[in-house]
Amino acid sequence: MFVIRRLWHYMKPYKLQFFGAMLATVIMMVSNALEPYIFGLAITRLTENVVDMSHNVPGAGVDFAYIRYVLIVYAIRGVFFYGSSYLGQFFLTNVVQNSIYDLRKDLSDKVNQLPVSYFDSEETGDILSKMTNDVDSISNALQQSFIQLVNGVLGISFAVVMMFWIHWKLAIVLVLIMPLSMFVARYILKKSQPAFNEQSHTLGHLFGFAQEQLSGFTELKVFGMQDESIDVFIERNLNLRNIGFKASFISAMMMPFMVLIANLGYLAVAIVGLFQVFAGALTVGNLMAFISYVFQVNQPIQMISQLTGVIQSAFSASYRVFDFLDEAEETNREVIQTLPEKVRGEVEFRNVRFGYDPEKPLMKDISFKVEPGETVAVVGPTGAGKTTLINLLMRFYEINSGAILIDGVDIQDVSRNELRKHFGMVLQDAWLYTDTIMENIRFGDLEAQDYHVQEAAKIANVDHFIKTLPNGYQMEINEEANNISLGQKQLMTIARAVLSDPDILILDEATSSVDTRLEKLIQEAMDKVMEGRTSFVIAHRLSTIRNADLILVMQDGNIIEKGTHDSLLAAEGFYADLYNSQFNEHTPADIHMEY
Repeated sequence: MFVIRRLWHYMKPYKLQFFGAMLATVIMMVSNALEPYIFGLAITRLTENVVDMSHNVPGAGVDFAYIRYVLIVYAIRGVFFYGSSYLGQFFLTNVVQNSIYDLRKDLSDKVNQLPVSYFDSEETGDILSKMTNDVDSISNALQQSFIQLVNGVLGISFAVVMMFWIHWKLAIVLVLIMPLSMFVARYILKKSQPAFNEQSHTLGHLFGFAQEQLSGFTELKVFGMQDESIDVFIERNLNLRNIGFKASFISAMMMPFMVLIANLGYLAVAIVGLFQVFAGALTVGNLMAFISYVFQVNQPIQMISQLTGVIQSAFSASYRVFDFLDEAEETNREVIQTLPEKVRGEVEFRNVRFGYDPEKPLMKDISFKVEPGETVAVVGPTGAGKTTLINLLMRFYEINSGAILIDGVDIQDVSRNELRKHFGMVLQDAWLYTDTIMENIRFGDLEAQDYHVQEAAKIANVDHFIKTLPNGYQMEINEEANNISLGQKQLMTIARAVLSDPDILILDEATSSVDTRLEKLIQEAMDKVMEGRTSFVIAHRLSTIRNADLILVMQDGNIIEKGTHDSLLAAEGFYADLYNSQFNEHTPADIHMEY
């Protein structure tokens, strides 16, 4: 009921078309149920005519007028049957496609409302599987299986009504056998549904693993881990195969059992019906119609049994999709303040305490203040908390206590959208999407004109390179974004940040994996972007932050030193050791910096 109720939520806006489809389906199945009865009338009259002719009854012969009348009624029935079938399919297709469109839109909106912590704990591939494979399973079930299921239920119902209309005693014989079919179907469904649930989850995890391995294909080749990756994939694939076999096999057992029970019912009806004909209690035409109704009962039962696998897969997919939609979203305090259109850029951390697990705090008491226009460098060993500090500033995570202020305003008192529009970020892992270079840079400001994009590219020292490419700014970035170099991608993301014209800039310094010439170009571009703006730089090469107004030295989630480059060197503390380790031939064993 949970899944049906949630699906109805998406179908309800199109309920007029839905009920139109159901009405058309009812008309279609009524027309289908009348077919054997109409044929039975003709067969009965022909049988009577043959008997009269065999007994040499005067004037005996085929009653063509009656047969013609029956054929006209049959033709009218056909018009209703095929016309309602077309309308029903047309309306239902509209309902399903519009409902699935709305569902996908909600999933897309949900992704943007989930906290970063959710994506840190879930496989990207599994999330993609929910948004693609699982939604497709629901769509296919609604589009194909649902109408067949409705047809089956209505077909059985109308066939049973007609059987009682023709000969109620004979109908009871079949009705007594039907509960056995229901019992068998319910038992098999109970056994197979958990297997289908496990199959959906296993498929999602396999999809996630494959996506992860493909995205890291180069690293797998470099470290010679192809065989290990293949072995893990084979193991997970075998697990999926075993689970899939179990689910499909149990579900497939339903059809032979249904056919066996149906044939027993057919045999019982045929034997009892013959005795009724011999006794004169049933005409030959009605017996033929009754036998046709037995098929109209058995065929939907077999069809429904064949659909159980698809329907169960759709139910499992629905649970995964709706569980995703029910995930807790980013929490919002009441918006009680607003930031000005342009902020000065004063940033203050005041006694900030934070832990991914509140019982195990990573940061215990972070306090510092940045004046407008200053450049702050954040340094420290791997895992010291540098990226976490930035995540808290952007409100990707919520602090446990304390306050973070921008121009004196607590960032928890403003909306996240309003807060983040004042920030620009250039990450070490440059991200470009499949589109032209022009549109990738324009991502920083979707309203920007082409000449604004080109000006931003010039400031980022990438305009000349772009003009040397085929089609220049209209060159298409491929899906993997590997048709340009890493350094050029980084310059384009800097151009994107220039175009967004942020009040506060965050730079995850990304010059460690490029050559000296590109490093110089990137550093020059970064200096231009930082000019006049409050900037936070996550520093990997300490030689690039000598001129920072404030350097925060972090270790184990806390700030252990802060000051300028010269003052920290003079203090001969942890920063001095880090700095000297990058220029000495031998690095102390207890220091692990990110290079």
